[in-house]
Amino acid sequence: MPSVDHINKEVLFKIVYYGPGLGGKTTNLEQIYAQAAPEQCGTMLALCSDSERTLFFDLLPIGLGCYRGYTIRLHLCTVPGQVFQDQIRKLVLTGVDGVVFVADSQEAMIDSNLLSLENLYENLSAHGLDPECVPLVFQYNKRDLDTALPLPVLRRLLEVVPGTPEVEAAAHEGIGVAETLKTIVRECMSTMRDPARCAAGRSPAILPKRRTSGFMRAVAEASSAHSA
Repeated sequence: MPSVDHINKEVLFKIVYYGPGLGGKTTNLEQIYAQAAPEQCGTMLALCSDSERTLFFDLLPIGLGCYRGYTIRLHLCTVPGQVFQDQIRKLVLTGVDGVVFVADSQEAMIDSNLLSLENLYENLSAHGLDPECVPLVFQYNKRDLDTALPLPVLRRLLEVVPGTPEVEAAAHEGIGVAETLKTIVRECMSTMRDPARCAAGRSPAILPKRRTSGFMRAVAEASSAHSA
C-alpha cells in the first residue's frame, strides 16, 4: 500500500530489510547511503543495541526516474536480528510495502535464517497482511565467504519457491546491493496502479494476490521440519 502525495507528485514505498542478526541488513543500507548523492538522502537515524544497529533513512533514487509522472521516493529500514527485539521488528514493519530478506549464506546460519523467516511470516500476519502477497526479494548475502553454501543447496534448505526474485550478494563489498534495491522497487511498482487515480495517502495495491506462491507456507513447513 504505497503512499501517494498528489501535491508533490510523489509515490513513497517503505522497504524493510529483514533477516537474522549480523546477516548484512545494516551493511546493505550503509552501502546504499554511502553511494547516494547527499541531495538524494535524508538523515540516517539509528537505534543502537550492544551488537546491532537498526537504521532508517529516506532515499530519492534519481536512477529510477518517474512513474506515470510521479517521482518515486523510498523509506528504507532495517530490523534488529535478535529474537528478544521482536517488538521493534514488528513495529518497523508497520506500513511496509516490500521486504528484502537478507539470508546469511553460511551453513551455520540456516537455523537462524529459518527462524527469521518464520518470524517475518508471523509479524506480517500480525499487521493483517498476507505474507504471500507482500512483495519480497531474497538476497543471498556473504557469497564471497568460503563457508557459503552452494546456491542450489541454500535454496533447498530455505525452501525457496522457484520464481521468487533473488540476488546473490557480498554486501560488505557493495556487490549485489544496488541490484537488490532495484529488484524490490520493481516488485513494489508492479503492484501499483496509476498513482494519479489513487486517493491521497496510503493506497491499496492493485494486484494484492499477484505473488501468491505458497512461499511462506513452505517456510513454516521447513522451519518445523528443520527444528524437529
